[in-house]
Amino acid sequence: MKVALQRPPRREFHASSLAETADIAHAVAHHARIGDVIALWGDLGAGKTAFARAFLQARAGEPLEVPSPTFTLVQPYELGSGAVWHFDCYRLKSPSEVYELGFEDALSQAILLVEWPEKLANLLPGKRLDVRLGYGAGPEHRDIVLEGAGSWRERLGKLAVAHG
Repeated sequence: MKVALQRPPRREFHASSLAETADIAHAVAHHARIGDVIALWGDLGAGKTAFARAFLQARAGEPLEVPSPTFTLVQPYELGSGAVWHFDCYRLKSPSEVYELGFEDALSQAILLVEWPEKLANLLPGKRLDVRLGYGAGPEHRDIVLEGAGSWRERLGKLAVAHG
């Protein structure tokens, strides 16, 4: 008997400005829950940190200073809506180094935003939301693809994005 592999649900967006990218991040933030892993994929400068910044500001409900965790590797935020840990795995030499950053604890206590998730290899949980950011037609244009596994399968279908 053949078992058909089920592709995760997929949503595609074409953002023509940083504000439209932020609208998508806000919609994702509205549906995120403690224990979620949101993997941010994309080339250098594709908007991973901008997406994370907009996500965090939406969760905070107010303007929030969100530095890139490129050098600190992880930046935890204790927000009224729950904890969010922002990981930047670019400089990891091996996937297991993420455990030294509190990754396991964060999985049970926070929402995880993970930039450069490919550096985690098989340590990246399968039940997650993948956010793939790519360059679009103009300097601020981004093609954004969301793919959900686990409980994100259902939530992704309910995602409403208001541009403007």
